[in-house]
Amino acid sequence: MLHFRMFLRRNPAALHARSRCEPREQAEETKISTVTIGVASLSDTQRRASAAFRGKKQGARISFASEDLLWKTLTPKRWALLKLMAGQGSVAIREIARRAKRDVRAVHSDVHLLLRVGVLQKTANGGVEFPYDAIHVDFLLKAA
Repeated sequence: MLHFRMFLRRNPAALHARSRCEPREQAEETKISTVTIGVASLSDTQRRASAAFRGKKQGARISFASEDLLWKTLTPKRWALLKLMAGQGSVAIREIARRAKRDVRAVHSDVHLLLRVGVLQKTANGGVEFPYDAIHVDFLLKAA
């Protein structure tokens, strides 16, 4: 049995720069919004939703039905896009492609798939955003 965890933070230098604020602002400014990406069964998801309706904080979570679906959806190139977009706010698809040094059409396809599955969000100004500063990947792999 292997327990896999990965933690990705975007732009630690910016976090350090923010820590020079006054004490009250510091707590607000350095707060990192983290999303947990993992594998969860329907019953786990329903249990979390039920707890959330009862007022228990659950934190941001993106769940996939299986490890295969997670890896099929979040390919290495799509992970790279998420890494580029983390903490950046709204970004145009052309700008994402420029930063990733990839073809605009390929990035467009990847972005629209990530929008369709709910990993990215469309913004009012027509851009897309990944509204988190950090990604926590958490799932359990068992021997077959």
